[in-house]
Amino acid sequence: MKLDPMKMKNWEIAESAEKNLKSIFQLAGEIGLKEDEILPVGHDLGKVNFMKVLGRLKDGPPSKYIDVTAITPTPFGEGKTTTTIGLIQGLGKCGKIAAGAIRQPSAGPTFNIKGGAAGGGLSQCVPLVPFSIRLTGDIDSVTNAHNLCMTALTARMQHEKNYDDERLAKRNLRRLDIDPDSVQIGWAIDLCAQSLRNIRIGLGGPKNGVEISSGFQITVSSEVMAILAITKSIKDFRRRIAKMVVAKDRKGNDITTADLEVDGAMTAWMVGALNPNLLQTIEGQPVFVHAGPFANIAIGQSSVIADLIATKLSEYHVTESGFGTDIGYEKFWNLKCRISGLRPDAVVIVATVRALKMHGGGPPVRPGAALNEEYTKEHLDLLEKGCENLVAHIDIVRKSGIKPIVCINSFYTDTKAEHKLIKKIAEQNGAIALTSEHWLKGGVGAIELAEAVIDACKHKNNFKFLYDIDMPLRKRIELIAKKVYGANGVSYSETALEKIKGIETDPVMQKYGTCMAKTHLSLSYDPEFKGRPIGWQLPIRDVLVYKGAEFVVPLAGEIKLMPGTSSDPAFRRIDVDVETGKVRGLF
Repeated sequence: MKLDPMKMKNWEIAESAEKNLKSIFQLAGEIGLKEDEILPVGHDLGKVNFMKVLGRLKDGPPSKYIDVTAITPTPFGEGKTTTTIGLIQGLGKCGKIAAGAIRQPSAGPTFNIKGGAAGGGLSQCVPLVPFSIRLTGDIDSVTNAHNLCMTALTARMQHEKNYDDERLAKRNLRRLDIDPDSVQIGWAIDLCAQSLRNIRIGLGGPKNGVEISSGFQITVSSEVMAILAITKSIKDFRRRIAKMVVAKDRKGNDITTADLEVDGAMTAWMVGALNPNLLQTIEGQPVFVHAGPFANIAIGQSSVIADLIATKLSEYHVTESGFGTDIGYEKFWNLKCRISGLRPDAVVIVATVRALKMHGGGPPVRPGAALNEEYTKEHLDLLEKGCENLVAHIDIVRKSGIKPIVCINSFYTDTKAEHKLIKKIAEQNGAIALTSEHWLKGGVGAIELAEAVIDACKHKNNFKFLYDIDMPLRKRIELIAKKVYGANGVSYSETALEKIKGIETDPVMQKYGTCMAKTHLSLSYDPEFKGRPIGWQLPIRDVLVYKGAEFVVPLAGEIKLMPGTSSDPAFRRIDVDVETGKVRGLF
């Protein structure tokens, strides 16, 4: 059966392609993994024992390392994962051994507005249903480890309230004297459940706990997920988990998971989840799927472990950063690369005509609403104005010392004149630019993109970090705001300023990574500011400190750790064939 993206839905293409998938052992063997390094989960996907692989290949040379990022997207995204998969397939068509690493999709967006993150058309990661729904349970493990911590905290608060010191001592417990108003984390669930953002728990009297205000965050925003994304070993993971701060005592001292004696159990729940998942493209190249943090509220990268493995097994390894260069690539550049020790050989910026027209003043792009005809017919004036956003993203990547490759992710409604205009503007501003048809044609449609990447990897770049790790926090924030986002400056709330001053006087916290939290729908803090906003200040309203992940997280604007479900969510179209048990309607 010929796979035709113009006539078939993504799930139909995936279902047809999955009839010819390689077995997990064939896929693993083709990239040099040994049978005892594979933990199969069914026939065509599995986990990779990262300790065995990295131990065996620790002295091997790394592959070429490519990051895929994007311009500021519409709410639907602009096909960054599709381009990542297409590039892997295109490299395969060029005779290269290529691998990729992408994040595991959160159930929140999968069942809400954006849909899954498997790519699309003829550039997908398969098998689709396991990839999109649960996979091997990593996100479930993060949810349970996080909630185990909260269970330990709330139970300890209840017992300390109801037991005297002698009774606590008999249970080998010391009084932590937890301040109920200082609890810093809530509960986790991997859905967009806005009604759970603020809740009251412990109702019903002493036997039901201590009554406090609490709430839920989406699992991918958990500090446990952040640690999974950046750790390099079980020992490192265990060390970081023990440092997680969950509350304060009445004297203002930190209460950690180690104080609650739950750090070991949390690590035990997560041991299996540290092994990356191995899947494949429709055309049979390996794709490591591991971790799933959002870039607007977290680090937004697939795991360091996945990249370390893949760069030892392939000639070209393609990884992906969440959302646009302003948040996803900035964190890849200044956080992930600093942690992993890897350096990119090439960077691809994904752009679409649709998004650029929106940034040029086109009508709002709203989930559930049909696209206005400005987006489906040629409109060069809107497009040219919107290219200001593209130029901003080119400038960001160039500040890291790399000449970017702009990949125009081609839609069938685009015109040649529109693509020609984007290429002209991109090249005038120091980028390489080309059109790719990987969605429509798979690897064959991405050969030009792959050739551009291969050529870029032949030339030494001048990659450098934006800031030195010893730079004071306020200077870092202001540098990111001005040099990356394009702000005139930064304003701080009293709460944020007080916390920052404390961080800047602490020699340990001062060296923590800076993980900015802001909207992904604008270069600024306000999702309504499209294009390349000028003449604005970045408002920092609060600062979170993740001592386990060793991140300081400045919050810019109104950022919520729990997204909301829309009025027309994707789950309305997902169902199961009751005769075969096959899932239908994914994306």
